Order: sequence, then structure tokens, then C-alpha cells
Amino acid sequence: MDKGERRTAEEDAALELMVRLIQNYEEEHHPLPNPSPEEMLVYLMERRGLKQSDLLPIFKSRGYISDVINGKRGISKAHARQLAGFFKVSAALFI
Repeated sequence: MDKGERRTAEEDAALELMVRLIQNYEEEHHPLPNPSPEEMLVYLMERRGLKQSDLLPIFKSRGYISDVINGKRGISKAHARQLAGFFKVSAALFI
């Protein structure tokens, strides 16, 4: 891997094969869970050190934010778009 552009075609092929085998093994034996939209929101908030009140410009209500985070309400498509812009991620994470 460290050879960079100095790898031969055979070394490139071997490296690609190893990467593919490792990816297949990881996907089969250690799949990543698919987080719910609420879990993704909480994760992004934690990573940025945000509190629920930081999302008031989007949700307009503390109760609504709390309900979303606790799974009592879903995230609307409009809110998903606003959250996507706020966090600079795809809206699909929240739908």
C-alpha cells in the first residue's frame, strides 16, 4: 500500500482483492446498525455539543424537540430538510 504509484498491476489487483475480502467479511460478521432518524439526530447533536434548545430555530417548540428525540414524534420532511442544512448532511438521514 505504501508504494503508491510504484505498485505493479499485480500488486494493485492483490490490494483491491484484499480490500474487497475485508469489506465483505466486515459486512457479514460486523454489520453497522442502521440508526433511526432520532438516533442520528441525537448523535449529531452530541458530536457538536448541542442542546435541544439549539434546535429551537428549526422546531419552534421545546416540547416538539423533546418528543422527536424521545421517539414520540417523527421528523417531518420539512424538518429533515432544515436539519440537513443545519448539520450540512443529507436529509435522507432524518427520513
